[in-house]
Amino acid sequence: MSMVKARELRQYSYEELLQKLREAKEELFNLRFQAATGQLDNTARIKETKKDIARICTVIREYEMSEKAG
Repeated sequence: MSMVKARELRQYSYEELLQKLREAKEELFNLRFQAATGQLDNTARIKETKKDIARICTVIREYEMSEKAG
């Protein structure tokens, strides 16, 4: 996954968003592991993945708030 936009994320269902969040967190774990062992070439991917996780969490929260409001 690389630099997903919130607009694209809003097209997914709640369950799909949770799955994407799990995948992004797993990717972040792997990137951190590679960085710790000196195998990571592009360290900017860690920052990008963190931002993706934040975007996914934001869209999940929007979904939860709209469900409670509606």
